[in-house]
Amino acid sequence: MLTGKNAIVTGSTSGIGHGIAEAFAKSGANLVLNGLGSQTDNKDAIAAIAAHGTKVLFSPANMTKPDEIAGMVDLCNKELGSVDILVNNAGIQYVAPVEEFPPEKWDAIIAINLTAAFHAIRHCVPLMKSKGWGRIINTASAHSLVASPFKSAYVTAKHGLAGLTKTVALEVATNKITCNCISPGYVWTPLVEHQIPETMKARNMTKEQVINEVLLKAQPTKEFVTIDQVAALALFLCSDDAASITGANLSIDGGWTAE
Repeated sequence: MLTGKNAIVTGSTSGIGHGIAEAFAKSGANLVLNGLGSQTDNKDAIAAIAAHGTKVLFSPANMTKPDEIAGMVDLCNKELGSVDILVNNAGIQYVAPVEEFPPEKWDAIIAINLTAAFHAIRHCVPLMKSKGWGRIINTASAHSLVASPFKSAYVTAKHGLAGLTKTVALEVATNKITCNCISPGYVWTPLVEHQIPETMKARNMTKEQVINEVLLKAQPTKEFVTIDQVAALALFLCSDDAASITGANLSIDGGWTAE
């Protein structure tokens, strides 16, 4: 389905981003992977994608640095020949009461989860317009629709990402470019796993209590969303069948936001 297409997936050396990159590679797309560390540090993640037989490049672009984001887009365009698909997936999390929330953590979360998407989009849109085709997918969260305590920066960033998605979709609607966001509930990823100790501290709970009484409590299915399910939705949004889906915020949350 994506043979001949070139995709950038930020935050794609693990978790949801890696799952999306793998689904794209299986469908024939060439990839620019992105993550912290060097190419050597991420050799296993890169090799797993390359095993599907498409071209794979790696960008260590820091999502807090606009110049490095521009360089990542330029790498894809120059080395692969175009930027057809952009997935803004990179994200970080921190959990604390608002009065104790470190300002530097606020700044980093807004920069990586929201502002980085703006910079990547503004560099990719002209390239997509020149080809008359493009797909922009933003990994948002159920927290783009609802809030939870102790996540002021994350909830703010994800609400902003949903608004950015709608605005860009309207601006590029006549250029055969779509812009959507996927809003997963809790997916068992390093991001979720790493926030458990912070939530244990903030709520004075055990690990088991956090999983069952905080995370899965929000999801009526009482199951984590899987990476493969999110990746399948991202792949569908890149298809011709999804050409009229734009500006949408698509929940995949086990019923969380239906309540």
